[in-house]
Amino acid sequence: MLAFDFGHRRIGVAVGECAAGGLARGLVTLTVNDGVPPWDRISALVDEWRPQRLVVGVARNMDDSDSPMTAACHAFGAELRRRCGLEVDFVDERLTSLEALDTLRDARASGRRRRRVRSGDVDREAARLIAHQWLAEHDDRDPAQEHT
Repeated sequence: MLAFDFGHRRIGVAVGECAAGGLARGLVTLTVNDGVPPWDRISALVDEWRPQRLVVGVARNMDDSDSPMTAACHAFGAELRRRCGLEVDFVDERLTSLEALDTLRDARASGRRRRRVRSGDVDREAARLIAHQWLAEHDDRDPAQEHT
């Protein structure tokens, strides 16, 4: 599965693997030019990773109402579906960017991360969190069979 943290300036991308116990990791941050996502780069990632599904984080307000980005996230997902021919799921991404920033800052403060936190790092980490959330919500593995 590939997960996307869509934005008007940048798109964070992560890969999630159900077979690997629900692991997710950030891949890249793509630059959006004049409001147009880099579809050639997105297609190349889909070709490279051959996901079964795509996941897009949807921005919503804390009161569960639509935010100014909600429609844009859905439009991006619809275009992904059209261009890639894959199912697209949507995940509520409230607070993922803040959580991503906190995670990266903590890693820097502890010495696990050497360089300063940049915007693209936050987008990629937010995409990882979106992938992780989707995997957690769709964990249909039977825990009794994990040890066999």
